[in-house]
Amino acid sequence: MIVLGIDPGLANTGYGVVQRRGSGMAALDGGVIATRSGVDLGERLDHIHRTVCALMDHHDPVALSMESLYFGKNTSSALAVGQARGVVLLAAAQRGIECIDYTPQQIKGAVCGSGAADKAQVQRMVQMLLRLAAPPSPDHAADALAAAICHANHAPLRAAVAR
Repeated sequence: MIVLGIDPGLANTGYGVVQRRGSGMAALDGGVIATRSGVDLGERLDHIHRTVCALMDHHDPVALSMESLYFGKNTSSALAVGQARGVVLLAAAQRGIECIDYTPQQIKGAVCGSGAADKAQVQRMVQMLLRLAAPPSPDHAADALAAAICHANHAPLRAAVAR
């Protein structure tokens, strides 16, 4: 099973592709889709959409796991994240790929055992779980890989419950 994890953002959208075989997992890809401030919003969203489409076409994931929208104190930031989430969801819908949202706490809990884990803990645990030579960097890529791991670990139970 191949899962594409996304940590959405307008300036930096993290992505991570994880393959699960039996009880083992491996990272197939990971990184950040960066857009520059000052560029037209539509162009930035188009770049995120086209890049996510290319990732989906290349890796052919069965599911998209994405961090759910968190409304903190900065609502304009949340709106920008929501716009990035929208174009990612559109890319998945265009390909018939299942989309699953997990809260940041669910993702951290699935990877670190605690929903209150910090960024460095997430990076170290992703490194260990995927047997990477170094912690994934930047943290947006690590968060996206963590989202993919979260779903790869939950998918068998979800499938069993659905039956």
